[in-house]
Amino acid sequence: MTTTGLPESLIATLPGDHYTDPEIFRLEQEHIFESMWFCAARASELARPGAFRTVDVGRESILLTRSRDGSVRAFFNVCRHRGARLCTQESGEVKRAFQCPYHAWTYGLDGKLVAAPNLTRMPDVGRTEYGLASVAVREWLGYVWVCLAENPPSFEQSVIADVVARLGDVESVERYDVESLEVGRRIVYDVKANWKLIIENFMECYHCATIHPELTEVLPEFADGYAAQYYVGHGAEFGSDVQGFTVDGSQGLDRIPTVSEEQDRRYYAITVRPQVFINLVPDHVIFHRMFPVAVDRTIVECDWLYLKGVVASGRDVSRSVELFDRVNRQDFDACERCQPAMSSRLYAKGGVLVPSEHHIGEFHDWVQGALSG
Repeated sequence: MTTTGLPESLIATLPGDHYTDPEIFRLEQEHIFESMWFCAARASELARPGAFRTVDVGRESILLTRSRDGSVRAFFNVCRHRGARLCTQESGEVKRAFQCPYHAWTYGLDGKLVAAPNLTRMPDVGRTEYGLASVAVREWLGYVWVCLAENPPSFEQSVIADVVARLGDVESVERYDVESLEVGRRIVYDVKANWKLIIENFMECYHCATIHPELTEVLPEFADGYAAQYYVGHGAEFGSDVQGFTVDGSQGLDRIPTVSEEQDRRYYAITVRPQVFINLVPDHVIFHRMFPVAVDRTIVECDWLYLKGVVASGRDVSRSVELFDRVNRQDFDACERCQPAMSSRLYAKGGVLVPSEHHIGEFHDWVQGALSG
């Protein structure tokens, strides 16, 4: 027996209140989502200067736009005058500037204050000093990542390091040329569960034989209960009679030409903390982004990404979309079944992780380290 009173083969989970306590969720918002790199949007949504999207990162609304020099910029979506929300639409496009609908303070695409009623008679209002408050931003894998911290952590030592820890190197994901792929389908899920339950579910495959019959038909080794993420560099191999990563195992679409032979006919799953799942198969990439909005509610935005020619030609992607859409719905249903029990007195001290789930314990340590740090 261990010091926790559990057998050597088992380790404890987080206590139940980590999934139900609004104060713990507030701390997670502050110390995780508002302090670490957060994947906010697909860069193609900001195709032209003036295109914008607003996203919620932790408790803040963030305005993303593309400036005239072609770079992506990110700002707090807050007017510097009286704090009105600058953009109330989720997405759109402006010609030259953003204007606050309250008092008409107007900001350029670079965030500088360019106009306001009587501005010339207010010399103390500096155009840069009272411009929009900027947020650190990076583009990687065709997505826009932001960090609200005053001193952001190293992108390489956090985001990219998670990919390297899973695949063994960064080249293995770069071979999928994710930034050049196009969104063939996007599905948004409203999951009535804590964000950690969703990550824990994605990281393990102990449940796969029970709730994922379609997935285990395509990836037979998943029926054994060990997720691909359990082993560094390992990709789950397609079944011998499976032609593609589709709901019926039929042939997929055009293979991404830069994928190596070793990666062909394999599935790789990657968790990028705190809110991204990347799924790699030879002909497409499935990219999940989570937006935790309450202790018991998480919005998940999922993109299916294909070669440009596949999307432009209007080819039918429904069989590949249906496979992981079913997996998502099966997973999210399981998470929603767990959420009510997190407040049970029986789960006050948590549950247990079996050996094939021990890597989830590392995730729990990471969460607790972030909150205590």
